[in-house]
Amino acid sequence: MEKIKFVAPDTQEETEFFVLEETKVSGTRYLFVTEEEEEDCDAYLLKEVAAEDESIVYEMVEEETELTAIGKIFAELLEDTDIRL
Repeated sequence: MEKIKFVAPDTQEETEFFVLEETKVSGTRYLFVTEEEEEDCDAYLLKEVAAEDESIVYEMVEEETELTAIGKIFAELLEDTDIRL
C-alpha cells in the first residue's frame, strides 16, 4: 500500500497517510486515505487542488454534496471496505 507524506503549510507539521484508493472525476484527482494501514480508523477524502514543481497540493473534501458524491464512488471502488459517510 502506498504511503504519502503531507506537510501542513502553516505549521510545517508532517503527517503520513496510507492511500487506499485514488480516482479522477471530471479531471480532478481524489485520494481516499487513512492514518492506519489495517485497523479500523477514520478515513479522509483529499482533492488535488494544485501541482507545483514536484509537490502536489491537496485539500480535504468538506463540501457536503461533493463529499457524498465522491464518497459513493470510493464505496463502489472499495467494495470490501465498510465506508460510512
